[in-house]
Amino acid sequence: QVQLVESGGGLVQAGGSLRLSCAASGRTFSRIVMGWFRQAPGKEREFVARISLNGGTYYADSGKGRFTISRDNAKNTVYLQMNSLKPDDTAVYYCAAPPSGTVVPGLSESTYPYWGQGTQVTVSS
Repeated sequence: QVQLVESGGGLVQAGGSLRLSCAASGRTFSRIVMGWFRQAPGKEREFVARISLNGGTYYADSGKGRFTISRDNAKNTVYLQMNSLKPDDTAVYYCAAPPSGTVVPGLSESTYPYWGQGTQVTVSS
């Protein structure tokens, strides 16, 4: 069983930055494969970013040029650096792990069986 714990959320003014962390445990990770999603009030959960087995990254249009996903395999941790934050980025952010053996994680939340509890990000205008 995989456990994921997010941290790093908070309240920030528009234009500011936050770095979210997702610590993974319960599985032997040689290279972490992970996705980040977010859910704003009254909206469905949406894909934000993913990192693949070979380190390749992919971002939703909403975060391109502002968000960076990275990982520290020694710490079993994935990060989401968010810069130039906007009020529209306000949401609960979740990290999610795909099944063991996944090379390129999907864009749909249905392909991720393991989820963290979420961390709130609030961007004030």
